[in-house]
Amino acid sequence: MTTSPAPAPNPSRDATGEAGQGRRPRSKVDILLETIRFEHTVFELPFAYVGMILAADGAPTFWQFAWITVAMASARTFAMTANRLIDARNPRTAGRALPEGLLSVRVMTVAAFASAVTLTIATWSLNDTCLTLMLGAVVILTLYLCARRVTWACHFVLGLAIGLAPVGAWVGVRGTVDTEPLVLFLAVVFWVAGFDIVCATQDIEVNRREGLHSIPARFGVTTAFRIARASHAMSVACLVALGVVAGLGVPYYVGVAGAAGLLVFEHSVDSPRDLSKVNVAFLNVNGYLAVSMLVMTIADYLAGWITHGWVGA
Repeated sequence: MTTSPAPAPNPSRDATGEAGQGRRPRSKVDILLETIRFEHTVFELPFAYVGMILAADGAPTFWQFAWITVAMASARTFAMTANRLIDARNPRTAGRALPEGLLSVRVMTVAAFASAVTLTIATWSLNDTCLTLMLGAVVILTLYLCARRVTWACHFVLGLAIGLAPVGAWVGVRGTVDTEPLVLFLAVVFWVAGFDIVCATQDIEVNRREGLHSIPARFGVTTAFRIARASHAMSVACLVALGVVAGLGVPYYVGVAGAAGLLVFEHSVDSPRDLSKVNVAFLNVNGYLAVSMLVMTIADYLAGWITHGWVGA
């Protein structure tokens, strides 16, 4: 019987998380932030800001902005630490800190607990309704972490959890739930579900082996891409509807047109025949989309203020 050779050591990382010889070892905080991809908060935060800006008629207070930012960042940290703990057996994520032993389960658990406490403080500081909504978001997020073991519709459960971000931001400003945040909620639900379905095409084999559910694992890659495209089309339609309901102007609709173009580009890059660029589309295109929608929403209010100022003069 022959034995397989031992895997070659990774020269760019040692057991302490040090990147290359002669460099300062990274701290646990650095490794944690990299593990939970903290910079990817760019996906959820812009739409939360859109909800905040709409609720405040373009002019939120400093404390509304600050607490909403803290709430969104801590919510995502909680979600990602919990996901990393559950997803540690996924071969595609085997190079991450938890499977490699660079972070312990204890550290990740403490991080999840601390972020949950921070989220509670931030939402309580906004208003009681926002705190109640936060509890609902945590429940839905927990359902998502379990949904992959129950239903192939888990992508839409994730969309529900993230879609509550702009609703929570709106409630953080006004203390009530109105039509505008619900329409934005639907836009985010379909947007998130669409790109999560595309990302799940990378995990078909491990999902089937581990008994996890997803649209790609259930229906195949080709059908999964069709459902993802339909979801993104619904997202764009909801963004258009939001402009109508909120009485937004030309700059906002330019943003919607740009978002639609980015989604078309994303689906032209990704295809059932070539999944090699899925991560590029996921990271870049969706990040640009979220930020561009925020920028154009702000531009819409600025244009309105300038126009009204000129008219008043």
